[in-house]
Amino acid sequence: MHVQGNPSDEELTEGIDALHAHISSTQCDMFRLIATVDRRELWRNCGARDMAHWLWMRLGISDWKARRWIAAAHALEALPMLSRAFSCGELGIDKVVELTRFATAETEGRLITWARGVSCGCIRRKADLAVRPSIEEAADVDRSRTLSWWYFDDGRRFGLEADLPAAQGAVVAGALERLAQQLPVMPGEDDNHSADARRADALVALASTRIAADPDTDRATVVVHAHGPVSGRGGCELERGGVIHAETARRLLCHGRAQVVIEDQTGQPVRLGRISREPPAWMLRQLRYRDSECRFPGCGARQYTQAHHIVWWERGGRTDLDPM
Repeated sequence: MHVQGNPSDEELTEGIDALHAHISSTQCDMFRLIATVDRRELWRNCGARDMAHWLWMRLGISDWKARRWIAAAHALEALPMLSRAFSCGELGIDKVVELTRFATAETEGRLITWARGVSCGCIRRKADLAVRPSIEEAADVDRSRTLSWWYFDDGRRFGLEADLPAAQGAVVAGALERLAQQLPVMPGEDDNHSADARRADALVALASTRIAADPDTDRATVVVHAHGPVSGRGGCELERGGVIHAETARRLLCHGRAQVVIEDQTGQPVRLGRISREPPAWMLRQLRYRDSECRFPGCGARQYTQAHHIVWWERGGRTDLDPM
């Protein structure tokens, strides 16, 4: 079919529908061939591991799609109504593949009617719920969980990537979303901080709370290597990490469990900073009773507040209850 000249809107629409019906009919024929090739195991002498491997090598599709197509091709042999709907273009390939995962000869008629008016994603979700995965599949998903991080941009930025089972991911997402809503909004952040930035802040807050309570001081301490005084203009380097600004190091020293190692020009340590900056529990109780809320001008937050040194800890500030 060719569209020539200056077609009308109606002709364009009819042309797309006709081409879709033709493509669907051809794809339905291909599925019949796929089922036949699989039964005859023609892939065995072609260097393929299995039918899916053979299919994605020849057609350039993903392994996931190849396996879905093979399963659909065999299922369609027992679903005549769905095969006809596919062949005439009433339903496209994506909807058909998802329907074959849970349709039966008794249900295919009403499922076709339902599938016309919903999205492919809706059909896929129904299939995911209807097809109960095996315990082996669930175990494979659990075993494949990963979390990795890396430094980039010459050590100035930190990347984090996780791949978790859906249930564990829901726990993480729920905790971050909840904490992101509760973290105090500092002055000037209303317009500049997106939801993603708030989630990033929540992740840091969760990690900070955990590491601050860790009884193993050595393992739970962030070590900062500074070439010269932290108050200078040079940058600082995180142990097993990247490069940070001197101002960032000073802020970290004040409200995080950190230790600075001052080094000379040859990299030899000349001074080790203090670690025990956390106020004792009795002091925190008195501080919260006295101040009630964040003392930063304009903040006033009452949740997720921290004890803060009036004089920077690395500059000799004392962990005392100074007067107001």
